[in-house]
Amino acid sequence: MELWQRIEEGDIRAAARLMRYADDGDPQAVEQMKRIYPLTGKARVIGVTGNPGAGKSTVVDKLISEYRKGERKVGVVAIDPTSPFSGGAILGDRIRMNRHYNDDKVFIRSLATRGHLGGLSKSTGEISLIMEAWGCDPVFVETVGVGQAEVDVVKLAQTSVVVMVPGMGDEIQAIKAGIMEIADIFVVNKADREGADRTIRDINAMLEMVHWQEGGWRPRVVKTVAFRDEGIDELVKVIEEHGHWLQQSGYQEVKNRRRVEAQFSDLLQDRVRERIEALLAGTEFQSWAEDLVQREKDPYTLLERVSKALLKDQP
Repeated sequence: MELWQRIEEGDIRAAARLMRYADDGDPQAVEQMKRIYPLTGKARVIGVTGNPGAGKSTVVDKLISEYRKGERKVGVVAIDPTSPFSGGAILGDRIRMNRHYNDDKVFIRSLATRGHLGGLSKSTGEISLIMEAWGCDPVFVETVGVGQAEVDVVKLAQTSVVVMVPGMGDEIQAIKAGIMEIADIFVVNKADREGADRTIRDINAMLEMVHWQEGGWRPRVVKTVAFRDEGIDELVKVIEEHGHWLQQSGYQEVKNRRRVEAQFSDLLQDRVRERIEALLAGTEFQSWAEDLVQREKDPYTLLERVSKALLKDQP
């Protein structure tokens, strides 16, 4: 039985193996992913992002428990910082969620960013597809937590949750562009701290300045104290409310199209980057960096030569 068939039947070891292949860029993954793809597209993908220290992992940990009450398989793709020594993920999120590791209906996978910008790993899309094929619904994608550039999650997720915390400058963040603009749901976590009500007022003031289309989704604000389970049931209710709105409004199709476009774009860019790196390492271009340093060549002429070489290499 092939790997993809075992995954379809719920074999967690097969799913873990294919995830490793995909994250390592192993050629064995390609044929299996071709088979996996038709099995996907039905699960909810929920992105969880926000500033470092806001408690994203604790919120996700509690959301896992809530969704498991309904006997649903739950997947989590936790994007961790890259270790400067091994190049792998620093497994902080796994430690915080380790109480779920004995649950055979929960799959948690930590990925290293490996220099990929936007708060995600380059294999995030493939890993989430494998989780779907294994039967997960929902799949949570928790980003690394790098601040306002961390917006790629909105392309992958149907519902984007931004976790904030009082006393970390979030009141100022509430009127800035970037990460604050991607939220379908704002979570003010650690809401037992001083300043929580002010943070909520600032978010609502920001939302009041936006003209919302009739029938459109106005982002909700939910207070939580995640480590005490406070507000988590309300958060689940709002997440499900957003999912229902997506279906009723027809915007689900827009989200699905955005997701497949982002996944294909990532695959395409990776393939092109690999070809360029191989080309520059070849004999024709092996001295390109030295030529630029010595000003014997200019980068624009070099770019034209590389582009022509890529086109010439086409079958």
